[in-house]
Amino acid sequence: MNLDDLLHRTFGTADLSAIPPDALEAGTERLAVDLGLETDRDRRFALWSLLYILGRAPDLDVAFPDAADRDAARNFMNLIAATQG
Repeated sequence: MNLDDLLHRTFGTADLSAIPPDALEAGTERLAVDLGLETDRDRRFALWSLLYILGRAPDLDVAFPDAADRDAARNFMNLIAATQG
């Protein structure tokens, strides 16, 4: 899943700073619904990752029934934290 495509499909732009607050809220709700419906592991991870970046990701045990996916998500969280501080 390409991040730019996902952003365009969800928000109409790949520039997060250009998204009005109402559109950001609506888009994150759509992403959460998409995450709940998605069965492909890679696509679920991509959706969850974007939700995480936006501060709206569900808990790991809710998003990922598989322990390996939860571990991958924890690694992603650690990588993001390492780049921010």
